[in-house]
Amino acid sequence: MRARHLSTFFIFFFGALGGLLFGFDTGIISGASPLIESNFNLGTEQTGFIVSSVLIGSSVGALSIGSLSDKFGRKRLLVLASILFLIGSGLSMFAQGFLSMIIARIILGFAVGSASALTPAYLAELADAPHRGSLGTMFQLMITLGILLAYVSNLGFLHHNLLGLRDWRWMLGSALIPALMLFIGSMILPESPRYLVEKGNIDEARDVLHELRAKTDEDPDKELADIQMVANQPKGGLKELFTFARPAVIVAILLMLLQQLVGINSVIYFLPQVFIKGFGFPESNAIWISVGIGIVNFLCTILAYNIMDRFNRKTILLFGSIVMALSIGILSVLNFTLKVQDAAVPTMILIGVYIFGFAVSWGPICWLMIGEIFPLNVRGVGTSIGSAANWIGNFIVSQFFLELLHVFNNNVGGPFAVFTFFAIVSIFFVIYMVPETRGKTLEQIEMDMRKNAALKAAAKAEGQK
Repeated sequence: MRARHLSTFFIFFFGALGGLLFGFDTGIISGASPLIESNFNLGTEQTGFIVSSVLIGSSVGALSIGSLSDKFGRKRLLVLASILFLIGSGLSMFAQGFLSMIIARIILGFAVGSASALTPAYLAELADAPHRGSLGTMFQLMITLGILLAYVSNLGFLHHNLLGLRDWRWMLGSALIPALMLFIGSMILPESPRYLVEKGNIDEARDVLHELRAKTDEDPDKELADIQMVANQPKGGLKELFTFARPAVIVAILLMLLQQLVGINSVIYFLPQVFIKGFGFPESNAIWISVGIGIVNFLCTILAYNIMDRFNRKTILLFGSIVMALSIGILSVLNFTLKVQDAAVPTMILIGVYIFGFAVSWGPICWLMIGEIFPLNVRGVGTSIGSAANWIGNFIVSQFFLELLHVFNNNVGGPFAVFTFFAIVSIFFVIYMVPETRGKTLEQIEMDMRKNAALKAAAKAEGQK
């Protein structure tokens, strides 16, 4: 179906819906895992593996989907991801034991990893340059909405065993609704105009661009000409990732690793346990704290959506890095110097400030930039590499956070001191390595990269004479 039958809001909403499922399937397990553990009589190691097994599937899904999307298109692979979401959600809802739950979670991981690699590139290729920041931020906005909805679903189904099914089955099964929405939406979304040009389908690309730019000041025919110019550049295949696009690969990997190593998913996954183990809070209060943090995360991402096109990417990233470093640095000092009962409320407030710093900057911009900085013909593979780095960082943080907490005798100052170090590293990384992409078309970004590579090659050749 051509884009003229669809509103641009529909296109970007459903295009970003993979992010909602990403967030939902990440957040839902936090409330369901204790119930699954007791229902299946599992040990804590088995429960931990159920939680982290989705990360294994996500890493594989993120790495494998990129080259496939460059070959078969973003749209077809979004359809495939939605089918994997449906299968994984259904299997997890009706799992009969540890092994079947692991299989279901790994399939869900394939879907989550695929969506995390596909969606940033797809949204970047649909958006016009002046609005690409806000439209690209929709992916992160959907992630935070998905996490919040997962927390709400956990609270809503808790202790409600409906139709003979345990509450945790309904929690996991509720993911079927957004998965079905993504399936329906992805069937009728337009293909990326950049991918269409790359494959020689110029007329279809023109139709999609004219519809997408109908209510903007952008000239779709000029944009199409620019896309064709870049598509006609000599191509080196995948070796471009290791030649002129190598700086983009390095930036993407470090962006996505640091996004996780500042500790965000320790808060998303383990916040209730932080307040239960670290401060002696009752479980019900700790869960409500996580819901509150989920609301702060979502509202701050809405703020990011509204400011993303008004400030440079580097400025926003730098602001976020400084806010995170200060808030969790102070948090660490307080938890090592105050009595436990005196540190509880300041810790809550400082985690809220930290979430604000992350949600307006590193949360959305990292996903946005990995869809911007790669050349057209390897954009799918490039975003896959960045996304896989994110999942590896996620795995590291989620596997070692509770161990770190144990090493520091349940003093949360310890783990957050480690995260403070990476937040400080991120400041220097932004200053010295991150390129500015705001206001540039994807074609301008690619041509700048090619010119810089040519200049460096010429300088190197001159130096060897």
